[in-house]
Amino acid sequence: MTSEQRSVAASLQVGGQDDELEKRLDEELTAFNTAAADGATTEPLSVRVADEAGDLIGGLTAWTWGSLCSVDMLWVRADQRHTGWGGRLMRAAEEEAVRRGCTDMVVSTYSFQAPGFYPRLGFRERARIEGVPGGHEDVCFHKRLSTAEL
Repeated sequence: MTSEQRSVAASLQVGGQDDELEKRLDEELTAFNTAAADGATTEPLSVRVADEAGDLIGGLTAWTWGSLCSVDMLWVRADQRHTGWGGRLMRAAEEEAVRRGCTDMVVSTYSFQAPGFYPRLGFRERARIEGVPGGHEDVCFHKRLSTAEL
């Protein structure tokens, strides 16, 4: 340990949701990641679809960071599942990601959710992580994006 790396007296606290901590960590990690990625910044991305009454049918949230797009959440209302909305939401996100200069897209899903859905959209399974409650797995997917695909 160098003289610059001395530990300071501190208190450690464990708790539940901490909005202030989350905001600070996001700011600090964003600054660190931006510097490491030659100035690439993270931008939020969302896609939503609503019915004629304005009720939400489904939506997708994601972020882009330089050449990467990462899908956080994709959801379609139960009465509209298996009608093509999931694929349309994903394609819209892919198109926007390509427009923003992305070449890669990643997403994960639990083994009880939709692991069969993403390969139909051209994603390749890259990892399965055990330890999800109920004996399930977190299934990670990747897709190389190109303007020709969209």
